[in-house]
Amino acid sequence: MGSISEVMTTDVVDLPSSSSILEAALAMRGADIGFVVVTQEGQPRGVVTDRDITVRVVAEGLDPAQTTLADVASGELVCLTTEHSTADAAKLMRDLAVRRLPVIDENDRLIGVVSIGDLAQELDPDSALADISASPPND
Repeated sequence: MGSISEVMTTDVVDLPSSSSILEAALAMRGADIGFVVVTQEGQPRGVVTDRDITVRVVAEGLDPAQTTLADVASGELVCLTTEHSTADAAKLMRDLAVRRLPVIDENDRLIGVVSIGDLAQELDPDSALADISASPPND
């Protein structure tokens, strides 16, 4: 099995927990992603996805400019380290029903993220998910 450092994306968007949902949405749009890591003093504390914004903010009638990432971020954050294998990551994603996991270094600092698409390309390169993940995003 491959190592996390071989498949992780190192260009990760992270924002302080005090940032607004609006700031996060703009960052997601700018980077063409659907996920930001929420940090506190440089350490990952949670995640917010585009779905979280839709379900926990917009559908609840909250103001995205006034609602903070801390208000919406996922609760208990599970992170990977470069010591984990791709098989470890796949099992964690399956067990937790998540599509992405942050990767931290020995000082608990964010260094990357692994997505289900990254794993598909590594573990099953002939799968439809790997093909979709390898394709450039739609404009």
